[in-house]
Amino acid sequence: MGKPMALSLLRAGHKVAIWSHDPAKARALAREHANATVAATPSEAAGQSDCIFLCVGTTEMSEAVLTGPGGVIEGAQKGSTVADASTIAPSASRAIGEQMAARGIHFLDAPCTGSKPGAENATLTFMIGGDKAVFDRARPWFEPMGKQFYYCGGPGMGLEAKLTQNLVLANMLMAFNEGMVLATRAGVDPALMVEILNNSAAKSGLVTFKAPYILKRDFQTNFSTKWMAKDVGMALDSAREKCVPLPLTGVTQQMFQAAIAKGYADEDLCATIKVLEDWAGVEVSQHS
Repeated sequence: MGKPMALSLLRAGHKVAIWSHDPAKARALAREHANATVAATPSEAAGQSDCIFLCVGTTEMSEAVLTGPGGVIEGAQKGSTVADASTIAPSASRAIGEQMAARGIHFLDAPCTGSKPGAENATLTFMIGGDKAVFDRARPWFEPMGKQFYYCGGPGMGLEAKLTQNLVLANMLMAFNEGMVLATRAGVDPALMVEILNNSAAKSGLVTFKAPYILKRDFQTNFSTKWMAKDVGMALDSAREKCVPLPLTGVTQQMFQAAIAKGYADEDLCATIKVLEDWAGVEVSQHS
């Protein structure tokens, strides 16, 4: 998602210093845009920036980029703002924010939703935690990348909201998978079943968006199984910290783990339906 997010900032006329784990990707983007420069390290990129965005896969990656050797914290100017658009553990994000504050650097947790299409179309939804005044000042840098911005409260609160959103999404996906496998096994045409769902109280954006991919057997990644499994795990961790029972989510996590064990980690999260299909001996497709 990082490349299309950077492209949105460039198209809005901003000068963007780019760092990537894959230097070739950064160089390719810089060749195409005069306002883009390549940085050798996150520290170097931060030193050239008023606002630093990152979007990485795990808590450990975020910690490495922000506070590790050659990280953002070493180069960011006092008074600059760091906005972490990654979905990471709220407790770790709060700790990062404290380290930034000790250096005079503002920090926002700003996880986003919309997957790859949202990044490419600049229609992401951001959930922001941190000082509201800092977000208000940084908002013009967010706006080229998204359409919806929800200020959720103090440090870590954007992440708490994002984990809740993904918890609901993952559980809905499992309910959809089960229903479609049951209907198909019973002999209901899958395309007809999807049409019924889309015109009933069970209608959801998830069904409308994901069902056509499943029916076409297209599991190319928009949001991978492994990343949703990671987010569901963090939601369960947050629940344990708060003594909140999440029984359905516990089962959902195991279904995602089963999909990973079957080799679907890097496929789109809708590939999780293949686990149930295998168990039931059916395939949910437009040719079923």
